[in-house]
Amino acid sequence: MHTEYPDLPDVSKSLDVLVVAPHPDDAELGMGGAICKMIRQGLRVGVVDLTNGEPTPFGSPEIRAQETQLASKCLGLEWRYNLGFKNRFLEASLENRHRLAGLFRLARPKWIFAPFWSDAHPDHVAATELVEAARFWSKLTKSDIPGDPFHPERIYYYYCIHLKLVPQPAFVLDISAEWSTKAASIEAYQSQFVTGRTLPPEGFIERYREEAGFWGKTIGVRYGEPFASKEPIGMQDFQSLI
Repeated sequence: MHTEYPDLPDVSKSLDVLVVAPHPDDAELGMGGAICKMIRQGLRVGVVDLTNGEPTPFGSPEIRAQETQLASKCLGLEWRYNLGFKNRFLEASLENRHRLAGLFRLARPKWIFAPFWSDAHPDHVAATELVEAARFWSKLTKSDIPGDPFHPERIYYYYCIHLKLVPQPAFVLDISAEWSTKAASIEAYQSQFVTGRTLPPEGFIERYREEAGFWGKTIGVRYGEPFASKEPIGMQDFQSLI
């Protein structure tokens, strides 16, 4: 039992992947297909939502929690946690860095996924700064951070951005087999994407399908998700290239 992290999911076994999301729904929008694919391939995947995402025009903390639970079920995601930072006021503060670094040390993920570093949404920018700083802090010795020193091997960045820009990703993942599951996980957030919207539900999800289709076309498959990296990506062979 970790008193600083009430109701923390099981950390007796290390995570392979931890996705850090500023708000519930960012992980699904940016990399729901990748999450589903990794789980199907047997990786232990977790998501940490930094805030509850509220207030929003048609949501509430209770509604958002129910939607998050449904989205997680759609993806087959069993490990999810909310750090409870304040929505709209997210900062890469020393206190928040300490909390997230402790979570990294307890969950011990090999890879971390964070939002793309350039965005119009201040919470997204702060989240990425926070992730990068906490990754460094998580390896510190002689500190009062919970857990043993640990340094996640890699940070990758997913796109869930509010800027009108065309990403230049480091790689694109084939999510052709996972698209329908990703779509269902996004549709779980009715208060965010359906309620009060002028577009019909099928029009709303069609936009995301078209985007996934564009990225799929760039690598010769039906649907894809783009990812960025600030560091070189190593390869042992060419067997997994498409």
